[in-house]
Amino acid sequence: MTAKLRNFDYLSFAVMIALIAIGTVSVWSAGNARTEAVFHGTWLRNLATAAFGLVLYLAIAFSDYRRWLGLVAAPAYCLALALLVAVLIFGSEQFGGRRWLWFFQPSEISKLCVIAMIAWLYGGEDSPIAGVRRTFRGFLIAAAVVGLPALLILKEPDLGTALTLIPAAVVMLVVAGVWRRGLVTILAGGGIAALMVLGAVYEAERPGVARERRDKIMRFVPLRDHQVRRVKTFLFQDEDQTGAGYNLRQAKIAIGSGGFSGKGIGKSDSSHLKYLPQAVSMNDFIFCVYAEETGFIGSLVLLALFGTLLVLGCRAAFLSADGGGRLLALGVSTLVFAHVYVNVAMSIGVVPITGLPLPFISSGRTFLITAMCGFGVIQSVTIHREVKKR
Repeated sequence: MTAKLRNFDYLSFAVMIALIAIGTVSVWSAGNARTEAVFHGTWLRNLATAAFGLVLYLAIAFSDYRRWLGLVAAPAYCLALALLVAVLIFGSEQFGGRRWLWFFQPSEISKLCVIAMIAWLYGGEDSPIAGVRRTFRGFLIAAAVVGLPALLILKEPDLGTALTLIPAAVVMLVVAGVWRRGLVTILAGGGIAALMVLGAVYEAERPGVARERRDKIMRFVPLRDHQVRRVKTFLFQDEDQTGAGYNLRQAKIAIGSGGFSGKGIGKSDSSHLKYLPQAVSMNDFIFCVYAEETGFIGSLVLLALFGTLLVLGCRAAFLSADGGGRLLALGVSTLVFAHVYVNVAMSIGVVPITGLPLPFISSGRTFLITAMCGFGVIQSVTIHREVKKR
């Protein structure tokens, strides 16, 4: 235990707690702006969730990941697939998609399960595919491991969650040395497909296009109506600012009105005057509330905290002498960085709007617990880098 306490990354733990504290205050501010009294106590639920997540974090951190990775990875992955299928059949429909199964989101949990599966298959000592990891067969196995849950998540539909899983998996597979020609081919194909979709939506939705031509083009675009509206808002940000583009316009106004030092905690005009839609102020657009209240300085501090977590996660991977630990740390770090990048970027109009929470900041029980468990795994990799396996 002495060695474990010596190796414990206290800075990473402190940064995580600081982010949770910032998130709780932001949720309190956004919740108090809502007229429904039930939302005024959301910050308390956030604290209770964080307390439960902290128990899981410490339990995972002080357990030796090398002992449970091979035992847990495959069953957890299979359970994640079962839950993703179950949510499509039994899940409750909200905002045009089936993402909730009772009180949690299986798609959030599945991301950690996929990361653990990749780490075991391509970094674990007891992997059943150890001899073919870098061959074409190893590449096909990786494509199936990542592709199957990604397709089920897309079926919900939840494009944002699927898109954050891909970079985490790609980074892990590149470091693991999986057949890189195949990875490059898939990434190039995905990039070209994304550009073609953007080009098609631009051509179909640009001003002056005849309805018949628009309908003809959109038959070949694999997006649902609400996704098309989001892409259109991204491509034509100055149009329809009272309709589809309203959320983005108010998000930009909120961030800009914070100025250099902000308006003060609990004094977000966009939130309290209900310019920023209340349905998204506590989750997808929580960054806007925080940025308006703390300004450029507060936003810089928040991004610096996330940057510190990313650096410490990569440091844990670099110091790990175990392939599975290295991949676990890189996978979780990349996943969280992807969430931060997409959430902040969509708030300022750099990428299309998608329903992704900001780690540790947004209101949401499933993702907060998932993120804390993920960093518990990184902490376990850090703690056990010099402790002998028993």
